[in-house]
Amino acid sequence: MEKRLRLGVFPNLPKEKVRALLPKLVEFCRAEEIPVVFPREIAESFGVPGYDQEDPGSLAQLSMALTLGGDGTILRAARYVTQLNIPLLGVNMGKLGFLTEVAAPDLYPALLKIKGGEYILEKRNMLQLTVWQGEKMTCKAHALNDMVLESSDRSRLTRMSLKINGEPTANAPSDGLIIATATGSTAYSLSAGGPVVHPSLKASIITPICPHALHARPLVIPMEHPIEITPRPPYETILISADGMTVSHLAWNQRALIEKSPCDARFVRINPLSYYATWQDRMLKNEGQTIL
Repeated sequence: MEKRLRLGVFPNLPKEKVRALLPKLVEFCRAEEIPVVFPREIAESFGVPGYDQEDPGSLAQLSMALTLGGDGTILRAARYVTQLNIPLLGVNMGKLGFLTEVAAPDLYPALLKIKGGEYILEKRNMLQLTVWQGEKMTCKAHALNDMVLESSDRSRLTRMSLKINGEPTANAPSDGLIIATATGSTAYSLSAGGPVVHPSLKASIITPICPHALHARPLVIPMEHPIEITPRPPYETILISADGMTVSHLAWNQRALIEKSPCDARFVRINPLSYYATWQDRMLKNEGQTIL
């Protein structure tokens, strides 16, 4: 049985226009009898129930996560809600907004459509990271966009050995390595020279960051093929981040395994648009251009 609509709001509070929107959102939701839940630290001041994003039991009351910000706000919310199978509706109050569904002026019409059940859910694959020291797992994390491995000393190269689906592959000294999903192909990987990959494809993109070798190029592989990464001498401490947040380090006697996550992110789609037109439009807008 589907949950009754209960919106959990994930706002990017440092943004002034996000803070200005919150009282209007509460007023609208009360008028339309849409239950709304705010982060616990601000909920009381708005007279609405609160949630604790660190507590899965608290998040379980939500049927949908409404993010107010940009892609970074969605990625932060996704860390907490995707494993609970809570879908995300992104409202773009930032710049690019590749992952967002509606612009701020379209928020209220979108909420009315959702209230009426006029939406679909789109699944996006995610990555899972586990770090191992012998047979002991020391870290587990998930990412919607990418995992990034780089030296803790930004002035030094990283040296890593890679195995894809159990088979050794070419490697080269570099500033680091990006393992991206198809969704994340338009993020850091793209800036590092990686390809744009349609988000419906179950693929992982391996993109070296400034490799010190002419042969080192981005590689697109089936997401079902696990990627095992181990440091090579001379050893440097390697930091691992998931969607921009440092989650672990990789020491000389450890190995990282990156593979398809057992959970998917689910996005609310109200007016599904052509991906090809959407990504070009948003990319060019970021560069101050438009499609003629």
